[in-house]
Amino acid sequence: MTLRCDLVIRNATVFDGTGAARYRADLAVQGDRIAAMGDLGSAQGLREVDAKGMALAPGFIDAHTHDDRAVTCGPACMHCKTSQGVTSVVVGNCGVSLAPLRLHGKAPPPPLNLMGDESWFTFGSFGEYAEALAKRPSNVNTFAFCGHQSLRVEAMEGDVYRAATDREIARMQDRLRESLREGAGGFSTGLYYPPNMHAPTEEVIAVAEVLREEGGLYATHMRDEADGVMDSIRETLRIGREAGTEGAPVEVVISHHKCSMPENFGRSRDTLALIDTLGQDQPVAFDVYPYPAGSTVLMPERLRQDVPVQITWSTPHPEMSGRDLDDIAREWGMTRRATAEKLLPAGAIYFQMDEADVRRIMAHPRAMIGSDGIPHDAKPHPRLWGTFPRVLGHYVRDVGLFSLEVAVHKMTLRCAQVFGLPDRGVLRPGAFADLVLFDPATVRDHATYAHPDALSEGILEVWCNGETTFAAGRTNGAAPGRFLGNPRRPQAA
Repeated sequence: MTLRCDLVIRNATVFDGTGAARYRADLAVQGDRIAAMGDLGSAQGLREVDAKGMALAPGFIDAHTHDDRAVTCGPACMHCKTSQGVTSVVVGNCGVSLAPLRLHGKAPPPPLNLMGDESWFTFGSFGEYAEALAKRPSNVNTFAFCGHQSLRVEAMEGDVYRAATDREIARMQDRLRESLREGAGGFSTGLYYPPNMHAPTEEVIAVAEVLREEGGLYATHMRDEADGVMDSIRETLRIGREAGTEGAPVEVVISHHKCSMPENFGRSRDTLALIDTLGQDQPVAFDVYPYPAGSTVLMPERLRQDVPVQITWSTPHPEMSGRDLDDIAREWGMTRRATAEKLLPAGAIYFQMDEADVRRIMAHPRAMIGSDGIPHDAKPHPRLWGTFPRVLGHYVRDVGLFSLEVAVHKMTLRCAQVFGLPDRGVLRPGAFADLVLFDPATVRDHATYAHPDALSEGILEVWCNGETTFAAGRTNGAAPGRFLGNPRRPQAA
């Protein structure tokens, strides 16, 4: 019997996402699913693609993004991701989520303003956010966390530079419970940031206890990624244990794991060993971006002379986007801190990590790849446009940090397993047809700190739920992306 289907990709070198060795095969797609794989010589497709031996992998899952707003703005806004082979994004990280929060004309406190001004905070419930994505789909699938800071700003009426009261914690619990029931996949915190650092561990545990009832992950930008990184790991794992039940802790994701500041270079040996030790008794994963510089809001009080800073955006001085902070200070005849204060509100890139730590963390079996890109910066960190091709090209082909099979696994099935995304991140019959075809010999990032939106090369075509979203260097108008609801919510609930 002849197999007739929508698409047949022939002569592909398959990287199935599991980390298993590559193999040559054809792949057929019917609707949004993979219909068959193997020698499909007798199959007929409405469209046929000769892969000519190029690599075919599951569509990449960006394990850490701030694309909450971008996914609501149509396919063109996600060109930065589809051009890298990304078919699914994880949003709502670092305690920052668009929902559930209406600001009613009040400016969002940093880092909520990474999403934009108050006009973007219009979703009074998580259900409204999910509905917006259903009415105006993106070209990527979206898995969303509910952010701690968003809950705090609402429950505490903006008075967030203190610990929450019992009544405010109860309000946050109610809102998180509602959000999880409406599709949020978990609860995220950003305890590093001033509006959240005042939340004691007990407050976080109390709010996170809702995950015990409703299901979901706990993801965190830890309280300290520098001198106190070991204590922060212990706090993070404690939250997971105590928010869960005995023998069933809440699953934990450490966001963009790093060891910041020169005096902490090399400490990833200790942090990874601690994570492995504690992880023997509870589930823990982490994501990492392939660069030795981070990016977030500009915080004058945390500047250090030995950490170079590049401005990514400034509301009062947009012309300074892309400039070095020290150069601006000299030009203005001001101190570094005074210059930073004059630029506020603003964002920045901080060159604060060691390349050896980045490689060690990335190579660890628990690691997932996440861009942590901020799509609304005027001059963003190059990770927004270059993360996935950089891993495939620079770290696999040039450096030899790990094999292409391992790299694909960290970008696909590893993420799908951690976030609980059924039938994604893997190539097999019955799985969703999220696919990327790329050239292993040429795939490479071109985004730099000077030119952060330069398009990568070597990504040939991308399909999300069976539809092409990127080909011949362009993102098309297709919008097959879906909102991926909470997969851990109890079925009987």
